[in-house]
Amino acid sequence: MSTDDRGTVTTGIARLHAAPGLAGPGRFGLVTNHTGVLPGPRPAAPALLAAGAPLVALFGPEHGLHGTAQAGHSETARTDPDTGLPVHDTYRCDGERLDKLLIDSGVDALVHDLQDIGARCYTYVWTMFDLMVSAARTGIRFVVADRPNPLGGLVSEGPLLEPAWASFVGRAPIPVRHGLTCGELARHLNAAAVPRAAGRAADLTVIETLGWRRAMDATATGLPWIAPSPNIPTPATATVYPGTSLFEGTNLSEGRGTTQPFEIVGAPYLDARFAPALAELALPGVHFRDVRFVPAFDKHAGRPLRGVQLHVTDRAAFAPVRTAVAMLAVLRRLYPDDFAWITTDGGTEGTGHRHFVDLLWGSDRLRRAVDAGDDPLPLCGPPAPPARWAGDDALLYP
Repeated sequence: MSTDDRGTVTTGIARLHAAPGLAGPGRFGLVTNHTGVLPGPRPAAPALLAAGAPLVALFGPEHGLHGTAQAGHSETARTDPDTGLPVHDTYRCDGERLDKLLIDSGVDALVHDLQDIGARCYTYVWTMFDLMVSAARTGIRFVVADRPNPLGGLVSEGPLLEPAWASFVGRAPIPVRHGLTCGELARHLNAAAVPRAAGRAADLTVIETLGWRRAMDATATGLPWIAPSPNIPTPATATVYPGTSLFEGTNLSEGRGTTQPFEIVGAPYLDARFAPALAELALPGVHFRDVRFVPAFDKHAGRPLRGVQLHVTDRAAFAPVRTAVAMLAVLRRLYPDDFAWITTDGGTEGTGHRHFVDLLWGSDRLRRAVDAGDDPLPLCGPPAPPARWAGDDALLYP
């Protein structure tokens, strides 16, 4: 795609910078991180202050305000050196503790500006949800400064989460790949899930992105790619992540500790059979390349591994969730004595903790089907327009 073919997209935060009154009356806090940028790209928070916006606090998600922390961590700074504003860490903070944090911050509204990547298990979505719930309980207005879904918005994949498997990688029933922007997802959750958690809906406003169409992926927007977290370095990573994130629930490395996380997976026990077995499936839009790698950290750190790299050849045809599910079935068939699921404490099966893949999938159906040798692909269902599960009322873009 040439530069001339790209769309002209104006994000919600850029619109707010031009017209601070879009956030409504009173003082507001900004839920953001390093992805919260204006054209340039330049950080939004200091620019908003310079424009006279009544911004009084910053709220950071997992990975921290500046995105330096690895998965499962956040940053410790309590003041932002660039703005002098207080920084409130929201990671692992919910319920009454989060309510108190919002009340003590003194804000009248929260403005959410985080770059999601379109997968249910990505925690920025659930930071937004938890804050919406607290905002509803405390009477604080909630504003989403919307951004494009980097996977586009034509397709959703995978089953809805079942409530018994709710966690911070999935609080409410949405698909594995949801197909919505944060603003659209906020509208859906505010109608379907926030009232159950808070007793009422949040006072929600969405500042829409201008110029985005559902057929646009990250490469078509003309916006700069800023890695939303340390292990999503490129648009290619985001493309495969809704599927290969499931490998976080297995004893395979999902490529953390390499320069190609989630694009490569591997383990000490994989051999020359794996890549050809995957090629035989003729899955649409993807080729599998036999690779060897040594992770610098995380699973199997410092050990030589063998596995595959996913090369997406046709983004429109590629179905990341179905592809990963098919890979899991091949692993169980070829390596029945070595392949294993891991539990939420990082151990293997039989430790008494929940299987992490169940939380990622949203039920235990995938794990049970794979272990039984059944074909797990019917669990995915066909790729479908997001309106199929979220309803037309949630959608904001054509």
